[in-house]
Amino acid sequence: MPFLKLSEYVERLSNPQRSDALIKQLRDAVREGDIDAVDLPERFELPKDFKRRGSTDTYRKTARNMVIDATPDVEAWFDTVNRELASGRRGAAPKPTLENIQSGVVDFKALAEETRRKMGASFEKGQALGKSRATQGKPKPKAAPRPKTAPKRTPKK
Repeated sequence: MPFLKLSEYVERLSNPQRSDALIKQLRDAVREGDIDAVDLPERFELPKDFKRRGSTDTYRKTARNMVIDATPDVEAWFDTVNRELASGRRGAAPKPTLENIQSGVVDFKALAEETRRKMGASFEKGQALGKSRATQGKPKPKAAPRPKTAPKRTPKK
């Protein structure tokens, strides 16, 4: 039975900048029982460069190494994850630009319906705000001031 380290799988990644995503997915698979692995006390440096906010300098993180039972199922899992990570980030919808609309990358009818819905909601919000201000337009009459009473005088002796 061959055993491989997590650091070896990270080295085999086609996109090393996604090494942190591989480690997260691997830990999830181990937690769920899909992959058998054992934590090691040693750590290794990730090949990904992280940037600090508001600065141009970069730094590297380390991760705890693991020994993984390299079965054919694990190799198939790694190949699938590697392909997903190489294709870039998932979930980002294409921007509605003229080129994307003309090429059919984005659905024009769906975007038009979304725009119509947003504009209708904005219009209704403005109408509701105007109606609420119209009912508040008349100021309430102020309460009459309380009459001041003179302090009682005690006669001097």
